Amino acid sequence: MVTDGQVRLLMKGIQQEKSLAVAAAKAGMSEKTARRYRDLGKLPGEVRPRHDWRTRLDPFEEVWAKVRGHLEREPGLEARTLFEALQREHPGQFADGQLRTLQRRVKTWRATEGPAREVYFPQVHVPGRLCESDFTHMTSLAVTLAGRPFGHLVYHFVLTYSNWETGTICFSESFESLSDGLQNALWELGGVPAEHRTDRLTAAVHKTDHPEEFTQHYEALLRHYRLVGQRIQAGQANENGDVEQSHHRFKRAVDQALLLRGSRDFADRGAYIAFLNQVITRRNAGRRARFAEEQSVLRALPSQRLDAGKRLLVRVGPSSTVRVQHNVYSVHSRLMGEQIEVRLGAEAVEVWYAQRRVDVMPRLRGEKKHRIDYRHIIEWLVKKPGAFENYRYRDDLYPTSRFRIAADALKCDLGARGNREYLGILQLAANESEAGVDEALRHLLDRGETISVAAVAEIVRSDHPLPPATAVTIADVNLSSYDALLGGAGWR
Repeated sequence: MVTDGQVRLLMKGIQQEKSLAVAAAKAGMSEKTARRYRDLGKLPGEVRPRHDWRTRLDPFEEVWAKVRGHLEREPGLEARTLFEALQREHPGQFADGQLRTLQRRVKTWRATEGPAREVYFPQVHVPGRLCESDFTHMTSLAVTLAGRPFGHLVYHFVLTYSNWETGTICFSESFESLSDGLQNALWELGGVPAEHRTDRLTAAVHKTDHPEEFTQHYEALLRHYRLVGQRIQAGQANENGDVEQSHHRFKRAVDQALLLRGSRDFADRGAYIAFLNQVITRRNAGRRARFAEEQSVLRALPSQRLDAGKRLLVRVGPSSTVRVQHNVYSVHSRLMGEQIEVRLGAEAVEVWYAQRRVDVMPRLRGEKKHRIDYRHIIEWLVKKPGAFENYRYRDDLYPTSRFRIAADALKCDLGARGNREYLGILQLAANESEAGVDEALRHLLDRGETISVAAVAEIVRSDHPLPPATAVTIADVNLSSYDALLGGAGWR
């Protein structure tokens, strides 16, 4: 069969060669065939009849009406699912090798008769007009701090015109993290774009009653920076496409930088933040020209940042605890029955009373968790030692593993009185030094000595320092036996 390429070569040869026979030979065809295509003036593909008939029977002809009915009702059905259903309904009629035939027919139906597919419309981006942000989980990168897994998110901020980006480490998709991350980005940017788009974060929109309205806190944040807020439609992540694509590229860049570094472990959080900043700086280096265009049209920042934390008025319960954002925190028993102000930050919870900050503690991540500080309740717990055995939050009263080992040993040796003795040790840690008590327990446990309040107190209040845990004493080696061996008759 003569191909279009051969005929093109023939036509070129006719212009260059002296005879048709030579041109035909170079094109790989007979002179008769060459003469026919020369006179015809068309390519084989232009004169070949269209192949619009089937070369074999369609094995799905009898059942296609039913298959099409399924597709019209549920266009998302896959050809494999339909094929397996046909095999169950018609045992032995369809072999596994016929799956590809059905897949081609379903593909043709989708392209010619199926529902219209979603169209993505390229947008024109204007300098300084729109910024987008969202949270992205970084757990898949397996970063560790001093050998411990560091589960975290990054609040990711992107300018849609220049693709300039920045980010802030956080631990939940809370409003406080959103506010802290957005403000960090704007102050690093040095100006304010006209509009800010985010997805339907529960931190920014109501969960139930009014899903289309921004929360009061988020509205206040937008007003402070004179930003116009936008949010995407439910299930339409592509509407926040710039930052969604940047998530993927940013995490891939971080992963590649970690591979190049040769380790995913960092000494501390500060070292990891410095590493992320280097990655972001390198990614922004190629965007300077368009970023300069954006900076020239950004609005000025306000005179100061907005307090990112929520302020809640709560009353301290009889268990010396408060419930904040579905989590339980202990406060000092002196505040029981009093109304306190809780200032909820992205990573810390502050307790205020009488216009003074009386305590600060790390914010719990997630919900239905608790943080009980034994120092808040130990004075009354030693007066009610019987409450310790079944205390709901008893596990929080073991500051370190050595405290837990000591409590178990005391319970084993003294029974119920062991709880009283352990609470005395815990009170000693609250009044003296938790680190000192922990070291005293290490010393007693390593030496196999009896643990008691008196023994721990004596060590804590002693002026003599304890040997460090790494101190190992090795006796001097006596070489006389080797001298006797070497001086024996066997070596002469």
